[in-house]
Amino acid sequence: CADRLAATSDVLVLVDRDERALGEAATALGATGPRIVPVTLDVTDATAVQALADQVAGLGDLGGIAHAAGISPTMADWRPVIDVDLVGTALLIDALTPLVTRGTAMVCFASMAAHLMGLAGPTDPTIDAILDDPRAPDLLERLQAATGAAIEDPGVAYSYAKRGVQR
Repeated sequence: CADRLAATSDVLVLVDRDERALGEAATALGATGPRIVPVTLDVTDATAVQALADQVAGLGDLGGIAHAAGISPTMADWRPVIDVDLVGTALLIDALTPLVTRGTAMVCFASMAAHLMGLAGPTDPTIDAILDDPRAPDLLERLQAATGAAIEDPGVAYSYAKRGVQR
Protein backbone atom coordinates (compact mmCIF):
# COMPACT_ATOMS: atom_id res chain seq x y z
CA CYS A 1 0.00 0.00 0.00
CA ALA A 2 2.77 2.43 0.94
CA ASP A 3 4.65 1.55 -2.23
CA ARG A 4 1.65 2.46 -4.39
CA LEU A 5 1.01 5.65 -2.44
CA ALA A 6 4.66 6.64 -2.71
CA ALA A 7 4.34 6.66 -6.48
CA THR A 8 1.48 9.19 -6.38
CA SER A 9 2.25 11.38 -3.35
CA ASP A 10 4.29 14.51 -2.85
CA VAL A 11 4.69 13.63 0.82
CA LEU A 12 4.10 10.21 2.35
CA VAL A 13 3.84 9.94 6.12
CA LEU A 14 4.82 6.40 6.99
CA VAL A 15 3.90 5.25 10.50
CA ASP A 16 4.92 2.16 12.44
CA ARG A 17 5.42 1.17 16.04
CA ASP A 18 8.67 -0.64 15.23
CA GLU A 19 11.31 2.04 14.66
CA ARG A 20 13.75 -0.32 12.93
CA ALA A 21 11.13 -1.69 10.52
CA LEU A 22 9.91 1.85 9.90
CA GLY A 23 13.41 3.01 9.01
CA GLU A 24 13.90 0.12 6.62
CA ALA A 25 10.56 0.76 4.93
CA ALA A 26 11.21 4.49 4.67
CA THR A 27 14.61 3.85 3.11
CA ALA A 28 13.16 1.39 0.62
CA LEU A 29 10.34 3.78 -0.32
CA GLY A 30 12.59 6.82 -0.48
CA ALA A 31 13.90 5.73 -3.85
CA THR A 32 10.40 5.96 -5.38
CA GLY A 33 10.11 9.74 -5.33
CA PRO A 34 8.07 11.50 -2.68
CA ARG A 35 9.37 12.96 0.48
CA ILE A 36 9.04 10.21 3.09
CA VAL A 37 8.25 11.28 6.65
CA PRO A 38 8.75 8.34 9.02
CA VAL A 39 6.91 8.54 12.35
CA THR A 40 7.31 6.01 15.14
CA LEU A 41 3.94 5.73 16.85
CA ASP A 42 1.86 3.51 19.08
CA VAL A 43 -1.62 3.91 17.60
CA THR A 44 -3.20 3.22 21.01
CA ASP A 45 -1.57 6.35 22.49
CA ALA A 46 -4.18 9.09 21.98
CA THR A 47 -1.70 11.89 22.72
CA ALA A 48 0.80 10.52 20.20
CA VAL A 49 -1.92 10.05 17.58
CA GLN A 50 -3.02 13.68 18.05
CA ALA A 51 0.62 14.77 17.69
CA LEU A 52 0.73 12.82 14.41
CA ALA A 53 -2.37 14.67 13.21
CA ASP A 54 -0.76 18.00 14.14
CA GLN A 55 2.36 17.01 12.20
CA VAL A 56 0.30 15.94 9.18
CA ALA A 57 -1.62 19.24 9.27
CA GLY A 58 1.67 21.08 8.86
CA LEU A 59 2.58 19.16 5.70
CA GLY A 60 -0.20 20.47 3.47
CA ASP A 61 -3.50 19.07 2.26
CA LEU A 62 -4.36 15.57 3.36
CA GLY A 63 -4.90 13.54 0.20
CA GLY A 64 -5.51 10.19 1.75
CA ILE A 65 -5.15 7.81 4.64
CA ALA A 66 -4.47 4.10 4.36
CA HIS A 67 -4.62 2.64 7.85
CA ALA A 68 -3.47 -0.95 8.05
CA ALA A 69 -2.28 -1.24 11.66
CA GLY A 70 -3.21 -4.42 13.38
CA ILE A 71 -2.16 -7.26 15.59
CA SER A 72 -2.94 -10.75 14.39
CA PRO A 73 -4.35 -13.31 16.81
CA THR A 74 -0.95 -15.03 16.97
CA MET A 75 0.85 -11.89 18.14
CA ALA A 76 -0.79 -11.00 21.44
CA ASP A 77 -3.37 -11.52 24.14
CA TRP A 78 -6.96 -10.48 23.37
CA ARG A 79 -6.68 -7.08 25.06
CA PRO A 80 -3.91 -5.65 22.83
CA VAL A 81 -5.67 -7.09 19.79
CA ILE A 82 -8.78 -5.04 20.63
CA ASP A 83 -6.73 -1.99 21.63
CA VAL A 84 -4.62 -1.84 18.47
CA ASP A 85 -7.07 -3.15 15.90
CA LEU A 86 -10.23 -1.35 17.04
CA VAL A 87 -9.39 1.40 19.53
CA GLY A 88 -6.28 2.53 17.63
CA THR A 89 -8.31 2.77 14.43
CA ALA A 90 -10.92 4.93 16.16
CA LEU A 91 -8.26 7.20 17.66
CA LEU A 92 -6.63 7.70 14.28
CA ILE A 93 -9.95 8.44 12.56
CA ASP A 94 -10.87 10.94 15.28
CA ALA A 95 -7.53 12.73 15.04
CA LEU A 96 -7.34 12.89 11.24
CA THR A 97 -10.98 13.58 10.36
CA PRO A 98 -10.65 17.34 11.01
CA LEU A 99 -7.99 17.42 8.26
CA VAL A 100 -10.25 15.80 5.67
CA THR A 101 -11.21 18.03 2.75
CA ARG A 102 -13.05 17.51 -0.52
CA GLY A 103 -11.27 14.68 -2.32
CA THR A 104 -9.57 13.13 0.72
CA ALA A 105 -9.87 9.34 0.83
CA MET A 106 -9.65 7.30 4.03
CA VAL A 107 -9.34 3.52 3.98
CA CYS A 108 -9.14 1.44 7.15
CA PHE A 109 -8.17 -2.15 6.51
CA ALA A 110 -10.39 -4.66 8.25
CA SER A 111 -10.43 -8.39 7.67
CA MET A 112 -12.46 -11.27 6.38
CA ALA A 113 -12.30 -12.67 9.92
CA ALA A 114 -15.63 -11.19 10.95
CA HIS A 115 -17.25 -12.77 7.90
CA LEU A 116 -15.58 -16.11 8.44
CA MET A 117 -16.82 -16.30 12.02
CA GLY A 118 -20.34 -15.36 11.01
CA LEU A 119 -20.09 -11.89 12.52
CA ALA A 120 -20.80 -9.96 9.32
CA GLY A 121 -24.56 -10.37 9.56
CA PRO A 122 -26.82 -9.55 12.44
CA THR A 123 -25.23 -10.27 15.78
CA ASP A 124 -26.10 -9.43 19.32
CA PRO A 125 -27.13 -5.75 19.29
CA THR A 126 -25.54 -5.33 22.72
CA ILE A 127 -22.14 -6.39 21.35
CA ASP A 128 -22.54 -4.19 18.28
CA ALA A 129 -23.33 -1.21 20.51
CA ILE A 130 -20.14 -1.88 22.46
CA LEU A 131 -18.10 -2.16 19.26
CA ASP A 132 -19.64 1.10 18.03
CA ASP A 133 -18.15 2.95 21.02
CA PRO A 134 -14.48 1.88 20.91
CA ARG A 135 -13.24 4.91 22.85
CA ALA A 136 -15.28 4.03 25.95
CA PRO A 137 -12.92 3.69 28.91
CA ASP A 138 -14.59 0.44 29.96
CA LEU A 139 -14.65 -1.09 26.47
CA LEU A 140 -12.74 -4.24 27.38
CA GLU A 141 -14.80 -4.91 30.49
CA ARG A 142 -18.10 -4.36 28.66
CA LEU A 143 -17.01 -6.55 25.76
CA GLN A 144 -15.92 -9.32 28.09
CA ALA A 145 -19.19 -9.14 30.02
CA ALA A 146 -21.22 -9.33 26.79
CA THR A 147 -19.26 -12.14 25.12
CA GLY A 148 -18.13 -14.13 28.12
CA ALA A 149 -14.86 -16.02 28.09
CA ALA A 150 -14.99 -16.40 24.31
CA ILE A 151 -13.45 -12.94 23.83
CA GLU A 152 -10.33 -14.12 25.65
CA ASP A 153 -9.42 -16.18 22.59
CA PRO A 154 -7.26 -13.79 20.50
CA GLY A 155 -8.87 -15.09 17.30
CA VAL A 156 -12.33 -14.23 18.56
CA ALA A 157 -11.09 -10.84 19.80
CA TYR A 158 -9.56 -10.20 16.37
CA SER A 159 -12.84 -11.00 14.64
CA TYR A 160 -14.80 -8.69 16.91
CA ALA A 161 -12.20 -5.91 16.56
CA LYS A 162 -12.37 -6.15 12.79
CA ARG A 163 -16.18 -6.18 12.89
CA GLY A 164 -15.90 -2.93 14.81
CA VAL A 165 -13.62 -1.49 12.12
CA GLN A 166 -16.10 -2.55 9.44
CA ARG A 167 -18.96 -0.93 11.34
